[in-house]
Amino acid sequence: MLLYYIRHGDPTYDPDCLTPLGERQAEAIAKRLSLYGVDKIFASTSNRAKQTARPTCEILKKDLVELDFCNEGYAWAELTVDTPYGKRWAFNYPPVMEIFATQEVRQLGDRWYEHPELAFLKDGIDRIRRETDSFISKLGYDHIPDTGTYKVRNSNDRRIALFAHQGFGLAFLSCLLDIPYPMLGRHFDMTHTGMTVIEFSETNGLSHPKILTLSSDSHIYREGLPTKYNNILLF
Repeated sequence: MLLYYIRHGDPTYDPDCLTPLGERQAEAIAKRLSLYGVDKIFASTSNRAKQTARPTCEILKKDLVELDFCNEGYAWAELTVDTPYGKRWAFNYPPVMEIFATQEVRQLGDRWYEHPELAFLKDGIDRIRRETDSFISKLGYDHIPDTGTYKVRNSNDRRIALFAHQGFGLAFLSCLLDIPYPMLGRHFDMTHTGMTVIEFSETNGLSHPKILTLSSDSHIYREGLPTKYNNILLF
């Protein structure tokens, strides 16, 4: 199985929708996915995620299945910190990032939440882990957390697309791949309509999911759209 995780296009957060640029990005990712084919399309219940998924659904003539647990409103309430500048994602706020990088947190590994200054993140990550395990199980793979693998209950070569968010998505990948959240949140990111491809390879009844592509924006480049990370020109 291949799982395509796609962040929504360039947004307006209030009201929750895509900008004109975001709509072009959504059309670009739809063209890209139409080349590969997709068997099932899921999206967060937020408007910006559903609007990003819509062109893919139209081209491939697929229904959209909404997943409320992916809605970033929940992750925003669980994985953010109050700062002098308002709420900020913990993974993107320098004082928290410095804690993520400490030897103490690195040595805690999977038990990173035992650090007293990171304990506030545990409930949110636990929720996303439970929901992620349930979602992947319905696709045929049962999580074995102790080994970071999945028991293959229904071997398949389906291609699944999930349109959602950045803040939720980093937690989702952390749970899916059994990578400690401080490590993944500090070192990885997602751009608008960036596509992450996870392959559920199988050996002797077990699956060891691997990222083949992280936040690829080649569809944006192909369509001649601005290749900016979060509207910031980096290169």
